[in-house]
Amino acid sequence: MPNKLDYVKTRREDVDEIPLKWQRLIQRVMKHYTRFNVWVYKKSGGRLLKNFPGGFPICIVGMTGRKSGTRREIALIHLPWGNNKLLVASQGGMEKHPQWYFNIAAKPEIDIMVRGDKRNYSARQANDEEKRELWPHLLGLYPDFDEYQARTDRDIPVFICEPA
Repeated sequence: MPNKLDYVKTRREDVDEIPLKWQRLIQRVMKHYTRFNVWVYKKSGGRLLKNFPGGFPICIVGMTGRKSGTRREIALIHLPWGNNKLLVASQGGMEKHPQWYFNIAAKPEIDIMVRGDKRNYSARQANDEEKRELWPHLLGLYPDFDEYQARTDRDIPVFICEPA
């Protein structure tokens, strides 16, 4: 993997693995915390629980469930890029894509709320060249993405979200 993604500067041997036996529990905790985070963020108009640990600002991404057709929302790190937004399906470098990735891949019409301001976007997955070009920008916003990519064998997807 490091040869394929030579722009990732963190080496796999320098990153702690997440044991497979812990991944399901971590995913459950993340799911419940995210629900709570979304609820508080929306109720407060983006004034409370507006940052991830480390002070990184969040946004609320709304999407349609690919199987259920019901509305889903998740709190993610806010990654602006000009008039666009970027979404990174890192899930901390776990071996599987997060569930929201499959929803957006199937139904790319989404909305993103930042500090109470909600706008509609159309998402598309960045190709390899685009991801390579975006990587330094992403690390400038959240440096841990490099560690997450080094931790996993999967190519972590990046979505480019353009205003609809």
